[in-house]
Amino acid sequence: MIGSLLRLLALRPLLSIAIFGIPLLVLIAVGLFTIVALKLLVFVVLPVVAIVWLFRRFSRSDDWPAS
Repeated sequence: MIGSLLRLLALRPLLSIAIFGIPLLVLIAVGLFTIVALKLLVFVVLPVVAIVWLFRRFSRSDDWPAS
């Protein structure tokens, strides 16, 4: 059974690309998208949120007495 399946995939390379290639391309695309999303989160979103949070905290601390 396995031998006939391997022979089938060896004789029809487009079928083997369709069976094995598309899932691999999808996995690669999902992995690259995840890496880009995490880099965007770490290097763009978190610094902006930290700057806004620090600015609001220090601008509020001038108006209110320290507790």
